[in-house]
Amino acid sequence: MPDPWLLAALFLAAAILYGSVGHAGASAYLASMALLGVAPEVMKPTALVLNILVAGIVTVRFARAGYLRPMALLPFVAGSVPAAFIGGGLTLPAEVYRPLVGVVLLLAAGRFGMTASRAAEESPLLAPWPAAVVAGAGIGLLAGLTGTGGGIFLTPLLLVAGWAGTRFAAGSSAAFILANSVAGLAGNLGAVGSLPDALPLWLGAVAIGGFIGSELGSRRLPVPGVRRALAVVLVIAGLKLIFLP
Repeated sequence: MPDPWLLAALFLAAAILYGSVGHAGASAYLASMALLGVAPEVMKPTALVLNILVAGIVTVRFARAGYLRPMALLPFVAGSVPAAFIGGGLTLPAEVYRPLVGVVLLLAAGRFGMTASRAAEESPLLAPWPAAVVAGAGIGLLAGLTGTGGGIFLTPLLLVAGWAGTRFAAGSSAAFILANSVAGLAGNLGAVGSLPDALPLWLGAVAIGGFIGSELGSRRLPVPGVRRALAVVLVIAGLKLIFLP
């Protein structure tokens, strides 16, 4: 096991950045552990547990700030959870699939970075139910295939489709990630036995990061700043899919 304090510092930074845009940081946790040589059987359950804690914190903070509409999010979740189970059991050629998704995320990052200063006014989540269920299923499938909570796909979709303003998209993504992460862990309870002894330290680090990041994203950062942070998150996730297994 690599230095647990170094990983705690990396997880703290990831939780701050990801929490500011309504995400929980699973892709960054996985990338950090992969780079430092954590055993593969430890990585997935650890990332899921950290993801659930941070997503829970971020969801509550954005909800308290008024940026979450649970009933509007419900059709996305209804479509995503069963599809995430299916996606988790599928195997596609990684050398084709992962770089393709990574490039899509990098293109989205470029768009949000360039248009951040022209961000529109906030508007609550509002999407047609059939379209939301279908979109949720597609994102759930991608989440299962890539081992993420799906927020890196949901947030850009909500913004590009005009279904939510920036902070409402962040709050919705946090709750979406929470639901998918709980479902993912429930479907893989046997892996919990592989959780490392350093987990309490890491949970403390991401809890602090989640509180700081969600405070910045829900109350402190102006909308252009949130969009630029989202662009950074998408770049990190895209590069991970392209260059890391």
